[in-house]
Amino acid sequence: MHTARSSGRALAVAVLPLLLVAAACGSNVTSPSPSATSGGPTPSPSPDSSTPPTAVPTDPGMTVRPSPPSQTDTDWGRIWDALPETFPAFPGAGPTEIGDGPTSASLDVGDADPAEVAAFYESALERAGYATLTNSGPREDGSWEIESTGPSACRVRTTVTPLGGTTVVEILYGADCPFE
Repeated sequence: MHTARSSGRALAVAVLPLLLVAAACGSNVTSPSPSATSGGPTPSPSPDSSTPPTAVPTDPGMTVRPSPPSQTDTDWGRIWDALPETFPAFPGAGPTEIGDGPTSASLDVGDADPAEVAAFYESALERAGYATLTNSGPREDGSWEIESTGPSACRVRTTVTPLGGTTVVEILYGADCPFE
C-alpha cells in the first residue's frame, strides 16, 4: 500500500545524499536578509577575510598613529631602523644606499662641506634638546663624528663623511630615544 507518508520518506532518502554532497562542497546557504520595510535593524555585512581590518578612531578628534619602525643591534648599540619625522635634516639631504652596516638613516647631502654639515647637525640637535658629548673631526679621511645625548639615556651618533664628489651622513638613533 502506497501512502503519502512512505513517499515522503522516499523523497527524504533521495534528497538527503544531495544535501550532504552540497554541504561537503562548501556551498554557502544563507537565509535571506530582512527587507528594508520590515522595521528591523539593517544587518551589517559580514567581514571579508581577504580585506585587512582598518583601524578606526573611536573619538572624532583622534588620529591613528603608524607603528614605530623595527630596531637593530649594532656594535654601537641598539638603534631604530628609521628616524622620526621631527629629526633635523640638512637642507637638500636625500636617502642613499652608500655606507657601511645598519643605520637609522644614510643621507646624501651632495657636495656640501663636511665641516658645515657637522656644524649643522651639532647645532640642530642642541636646539632639539640634545647635548653634544663629543665632536671629533676632521679626521684623516675628512670625516666628522658627533656623539649626542638626550632625555632618558637617548644617544645619537652622527657621522659625516666626504666620498669623492659627495658627502654622506650616517645617523644612529638609539633605541632608547623617543620615536614620535
